[in-house]
Amino acid sequence: MTERFSSAQPYAVGLFRIVTALLFACHGAASLFGVLGGAHGGGAVAAGAWPGWYAAVIQLVCGVLVLLGAGTRSAAFVASGSMAYAYFSVHQGRALWPIQNAGEAAAMYCWAFLLLMFTGPGAFALDRVVSPAARRRRTAAA
Repeated sequence: MTERFSSAQPYAVGLFRIVTALLFACHGAASLFGVLGGAHGGGAVAAGAWPGWYAAVIQLVCGVLVLLGAGTRSAAFVASGSMAYAYFSVHQGRALWPIQNAGEAAAMYCWAFLLLMFTGPGAFALDRVVSPAARRRRTAAA
């Protein structure tokens, strides 16, 4: 049983990466462009407004990169850090626990992207297709 789960691990990580990054990118798009009926009441964050606009740009760009599996570890590092900043600068001052300070999403995204930074992209990633190591494997197999 354990072997079946172990062999499926890259696919589970890949699906986790795709779903998490899609949700993250959608949050950034909602904040930047006022689409998707986001938490901002359908309105976009003013361009250049600190920290909201910069956070939304990070969410959209890093979300798309992680979604595609392109530069996954670096993009996940930036995304995780931005969510840690959001949690401690916006939410933590309101109350101790994330359930009390509306910081559950920021905390979960922070930890999810930190996990992806360490695990890598899993299956279905551009990193696996275009990386130098992938090219060497294809050349060695030919």
